[in-house]
Amino acid sequence: MPPKYLNKLRDKRVLVVGGTSGIGFAAAEAAVEYGAIVVVASSKPEKAQAAVERLRKSYPEAADHIQGKAVDLSAADAEKQIIALFDFASEGSQYKLDHVIVTSGDSFNLTPLLELDSEKIQAVTKVRLVGTLLLAKTSVRYFKNSPTSSLTLTGGVTDARPIPGWVAMGVVGGGKRGMMRALAHDMKPIRVNLVCPGFVKTEMIDVFPAEQLQRIITIYKEKALTGTIGTPEDLAEVYLSLMKNEFINGAEVSADGGYLIS
Repeated sequence: MPPKYLNKLRDKRVLVVGGTSGIGFAAAEAAVEYGAIVVVASSKPEKAQAAVERLRKSYPEAADHIQGKAVDLSAADAEKQIIALFDFASEGSQYKLDHVIVTSGDSFNLTPLLELDSEKIQAVTKVRLVGTLLLAKTSVRYFKNSPTSSLTLTGGVTDARPIPGWVAMGVVGGGKRGMMRALAHDMKPIRVNLVCPGFVKTEMIDVFPAEQLQRIITIYKEKALTGTIGTPEDLAEVYLSLMKNEFINGAEVSADGGYLIS
């Protein structure tokens, strides 16, 4: 009898936008390991190519099933670039996509409320909200129109339990929740879900000065019931589950070490 569970992603077409580092790269890596045909996308061509090379080196037997392409969700022509990305991932619309994961988000800083201005607020929302919604819009005509298909967005937990300076990102987190629920209706029967990571050690946190970063890590460790912070590999398991389980839709899944209930 062939495996019932191990082959659920074999030969499925998976696009990971933001898949060249951190959580996105781990999700792409996990999909490759489970036999999927994977395209990773990043805002910079060199990052996409570097991620492809890393994946092919780790999984040489799957090298032909790993590709990469650039897409800049913050660009003035973002929608044109998104269409080009989906054309690439579907090989010119020859194939329908099974799963799309969106983990993309440019770097950010904790900004006190009184220091916010229009430019800073728009900068935080451009990729995470506007770009993500344009991705969702474009994806519809490239998806296999079935509950076997899924779009998985990425939010966070700090809008539900914020720390000082997180007000702009709180807007993003709340927006992602609303977007996911609305898209689940507009895109049915394609499933739409949201992953909400707690504090995860990725390259993105390197933007913080060392002293500030250590304070943030300490806060999250103290508030997490596990006493730990997350890893990209921890989060990859969540994306795998949401892709493989055809009965999860409109769900918000937190992976935060118990941060929200502590």
